[in-house]
Amino acid sequence: MALLLGLDFGTGGVRAGLYDLAACRMLGEQEAAYATAYPQPGWAEQSPTDWWQAAGAATRALLRAAGRPEVAGICVATTASTVMACREDGTPLRPALLWMDCRAAEQADRTARSGHPVLAYAGGGDAAEWLVPKAMWLKEHEPDSYRQAGIICECLDYVNFLLAGRWVGSRMNATCKWNYDSVAARFHDDLFAELGIPELPDKLPREIVPVGGAIGRIQASAMEHLGLANRPVLAQGGIDAHIGMVGAATMAPGELLMIGGTSVVQLFQLAAGQAVPGFWGPYPHALVDDHWLVEAGQVSAGSILSWYANDMFGLDRQGMAELVEAASRIEVGGTGLLTLDFFMGNRTPYRDPHLRGTVLGLSLGHDRADLYRSAVEGVALGSANVLRRMGELGIDCRRIVSAGGFEKNRLWLQATVDAIGLPMELASGTNLSILGAAACAANGAGLTSDLFAASAAVMPATVTVEPDLTAHERYQALLEDYLEATRLLAPLSRRLAAAQRTGHA
Repeated sequence: MALLLGLDFGTGGVRAGLYDLAACRMLGEQEAAYATAYPQPGWAEQSPTDWWQAAGAATRALLRAAGRPEVAGICVATTASTVMACREDGTPLRPALLWMDCRAAEQADRTARSGHPVLAYAGGGDAAEWLVPKAMWLKEHEPDSYRQAGIICECLDYVNFLLAGRWVGSRMNATCKWNYDSVAARFHDDLFAELGIPELPDKLPREIVPVGGAIGRIQASAMEHLGLANRPVLAQGGIDAHIGMVGAATMAPGELLMIGGTSVVQLFQLAAGQAVPGFWGPYPHALVDDHWLVEAGQVSAGSILSWYANDMFGLDRQGMAELVEAASRIEVGGTGLLTLDFFMGNRTPYRDPHLRGTVLGLSLGHDRADLYRSAVEGVALGSANVLRRMGELGIDCRRIVSAGGFEKNRLWLQATVDAIGLPMELASGTNLSILGAAACAANGAGLTSDLFAASAAVMPATVTVEPDLTAHERYQALLEDYLEATRLLAPLSRRLAAAQRTGHA
């Protein structure tokens, strides 16, 4: 058997999956959780050692259940821009800054003022979530940690170091998040000098390996920690949702992957470079050679729905089900409320970390179901706004595949399909990031000819969800309100965000 191990490090925990390439099926999955701390508004941190302990627990349980078979290849997918500072031996110097941490908003604004040519690949500037602005923040606010750091990297690089004993970067992460020039195959030291972090290139993993490329066999200590019976080849992975494109077989131009979870990510590739204002990219060669990867997304999505149900309403599983059922009985726009989904800023199409969430139209007659229904609609409208912008740019979208949190919340799924007005193929019961990692592992182990062949080999079955065209018309009217409210409230939203950061009105 050609067995492949995929690890998906998400926001709340790591999922391990064992895939049988010959039988084209997942043999099993296991999950282990880790915690997130929120020291201040807009901040989010995790312990890197928690990731490794959770990976060991999940993988050992998975392999015990499978009888500890030999594994041909292993690959890791992680959240993007979860940034850490550590010593050369991997010892963390401080908690990692989670992807959603937006403390580096001011530093991100400075990248946009640079005008350096390589920033054109990022649409002109970096997001507050990315490695470079976070490195700038560390140097300015925690200079001792920055100075002592032999390595500044992402979660992916840290886990790969513990697996293989080598500091290597993924061409995907480096191109999409580190301002790596994948055309010239180098970093531009002058950019980092201009941004006040001339030391950063020497702190980054300098060896860059393409997605699906072989890094080498894992070391004996990692084999023991994970409970493996052998030392499989470690293949280079990348950003969890982006690796999901490999698992979903949405790597061709005209295909779009939409992952619903804590955030929503929309991903597609272009056959050639073009300007995509409001999006991130296009990134040349980020996933595969001679294709341009484009990223869009909503920073807050499922996290907003969880915030209402868990944090604000204190509901258990049964209460949550009853809330969704009550909200499902309300017609589109029937609450008289309008929610803007910018609870942690906006990624696409406004690229503004200073926007904040809004609920308009509140009265004393509204209840929990109304608030939740409007929140679902607001998140769905955020997705529709991304597709609207794609249409304005002339970008074809003939096929949408989805997975993730949509499957667990059918109200959110149908609202999204109705809001965008296009059919969506749902990969039911499938973790596309694990599936994509398995495909990358197969490629790295030499079991497939290229990443496209590996993707085709693991492509899952899907169920198509059709839009309700009457509901779509209502969402189109709501979208106009959403756009108008965003335009009118943006200046006030930014002032309130600044007051939140400083503690001053």
